Amino acid sequence: MAKRVLAIGIEPGVADYSTFPQQLTPELVRNYIETQLLRLRGLGYEVTSCLIDLDAAAEAAVTAALRDESFDCIVIGAGLREPKQRLLLFEKVLNLVHRLAPNAAICFNTTPADTAEAVQRWIEP
Repeated sequence: MAKRVLAIGIEPGVADYSTFPQQLTPELVRNYIETQLLRLRGLGYEVTSCLIDLDAAAEAAVTAALRDESFDCIVIGAGLREPKQRLLLFEKVLNLVHRLAPNAAICFNTTPADTAEAVQRWIEP
């Protein structure tokens, strides 16, 4: 049976790209996300995407995703960890993952283009 991965990240349309060194746009980030999800599926993983807003609905979306299925690995996107103003949201998401998926590996990508590498560090398909 394929390993199951949940990819949690900020909805590209609401992200603040001014803090990233690259010239990122919502369209480019969406393309990176889709490419990485397809890549993970091609490597043999079952992948669920959970893109969240920056408001109170974020916790509900993560909770629903974690309660609907069980996962072997949860990857949390770089956009959720930066800028510093998102620290509280990042902590809330991390604590939800810890509480609702205690057996899942947790990993972090550094850009929208290295999600597969982050997952592969912790689980094989």
